[in-house]
Amino acid sequence: VQLVESGGGLVQAGGSLRLSCVASVSIFDHNPMGWYRQAPGKQRELVAIMGPDITNFEDSVKCRFTISRDNAENTVYLQMNSLKPEDTAVYYCYLSSCFSDYWGQGTQVTVSS
Repeated sequence: VQLVESGGGLVQAGGSLRLSCVASVSIFDHNPMGWYRQAPGKQRELVAIMGPDITNFEDSVKCRFTISRDNAENTVYLQMNSLKPEDTAVYYCYLSSCFSDYWGQGTQVTVSS
């Protein structure tokens, strides 16, 4: 299984980015799928995830980030608005199947002040 992220880059504070992650396998509503991030010197943390009957966001991104998915395209998106310098991190796509958990290679998001 491969997860390929895109959409990262450099943006000024207050700007927006949209991350995409395409899975090499079919995804279904019962597969939790979402995004984590890791800033330098910090542990990887959950940003947003969609699963069966639930959507969760890390507190600091609530009302700024939106997660969506298109199962027909095997893709999950992360729309990031009102970006802050503290959002700077490598963002990783995550997929949970019945058999294992999978991670993408990560895409860098840098927010300048």
